[in-house]
Amino acid sequence: MFRRVAIIGGGAAAATLLSELLERRSPQPLHLDWYTGGSASARGVAYGTASERHLLNVRAASMSMFAGRPRGFLDFVQRDDPSIAGTDFLPRRRYGDYLEAEVARALQQGRSNGHDVQIIPFAVEALVPERDGVTVIYGEESHRADAVVLALGALPPQPLAMIGADVLDSGRYVVDPWQLLARVGANQPPPRRVVLIGLGLTAVDVLLELSAQWPQTEFIAVSRHGLLPEAHLHAAAVPADDSAELIDAMRDAPEIRRWLRLLREAIAQEGTEWRTVIDSLRPHSSGLWGELQPEQRARFMRHARWAWERARHRMPPQVREAITALEQNGRLQRRRGRVHSVQVAGDALRLDLMHADASEQLGADLVIQTVGLHTDVRRTDHRLISQLLTNAHIVSDPLGLGVLAGNDGRLQHGDAYWPHLFAIGSLLRGTLWESTAMPEIRQQARSLADQLLRS
Repeated sequence: MFRRVAIIGGGAAAATLLSELLERRSPQPLHLDWYTGGSASARGVAYGTASERHLLNVRAASMSMFAGRPRGFLDFVQRDDPSIAGTDFLPRRRYGDYLEAEVARALQQGRSNGHDVQIIPFAVEALVPERDGVTVIYGEESHRADAVVLALGALPPQPLAMIGADVLDSGRYVVDPWQLLARVGANQPPPRRVVLIGLGLTAVDVLLELSAQWPQTEFIAVSRHGLLPEAHLHAAAVPADDSAELIDAMRDAPEIRRWLRLLREAIAQEGTEWRTVIDSLRPHSSGLWGELQPEQRARFMRHARWAWERARHRMPPQVREAITALEQNGRLQRRRGRVHSVQVAGDALRLDLMHADASEQLGADLVIQTVGLHTDVRRTDHRLISQLLTNAHIVSDPLGLGVLAGNDGRLQHGDAYWPHLFAIGSLLRGTLWESTAMPEIRQQARSLADQLLRS
């Protein structure tokens, strides 16, 4: 087993792995160094919002931190409000409360089990992995660890390629929408027109909050297809079967065009609810992704990713109703097209859109980038990731989906894998595809804890 383990990251993935390790008894005590980066331990960006409008996109019954305690989150919230049902979509703030409570409990349990934990509120600046361990460096300090786990979540968002320095300097282009939401209403006049670039779940969160904070503002959201995420049903739908026949057929022919045809045929069967077909694939998504050759993965990213993301990552029904009301009231418009350029135009910004052979110009007092998670290690200012990539300690995924790694989370360097350097969560999208939501992260945490404690 690894006796001294460093976990780098302050969000839900790090908290889940920490809790898995501390709650177990091991032949020898563990020494855990948790480098939280100065953020609120456990909540991270995803669950750091204080807004009641920002809801979980997964029902309460499926949001436990622990694979071995599936009712964990539901039991937590029902202690305060027994009327909450497992099918409810609850505020993400409550999930942050749950994460913090579980970490506190795990720290206490860890002490009872003889483990030692140091919570270090600094960002790690460099790692030096070797065959027998890893040196962790921050500031003037350095520590040796038997194993290090990167649990960084999504990387800091970067401006889109066409955004010039003058646009950023204008203060009218927002790269990180969560920083904006944290300070909105701080003695600043609301803009008359806001344009969002992107129409996924991040855009939905931004629209919900800003439309309430700025009741006179007009919103325009732009994306390639101009479509919102699909919505969950009010009642949970249970798959009629486990889709074993569909999954076997997909494995027999790992080719994107064939898979799309199989999915259409499965959904077209009489009485089939398409959501149940999509949801039945979730436990098998990583295995199916592993069957695809690189050229087929690239084809998926070019042609099918947008449709899969719409269907797979859905809105709660009450969120969809709120967004629909914004459209019906004329406060939200959706546009199809690609943003060709963004230019400063006096006291505003001008966007040039292209769709098919047509072009359109939009003026905006404020433009917000809402394109979702950033996991491309080739385009980041994250200091640790840049150091690891520059020194060839990690290898970038060719599609910009994090880093290359084994299915067990060991990070790749050259043609080999580090025996002591691991990742969990978003950085593993290129390896596992489904690697950002709690149901997948808790299983990764359980498997990685098994591996770290194995004799």
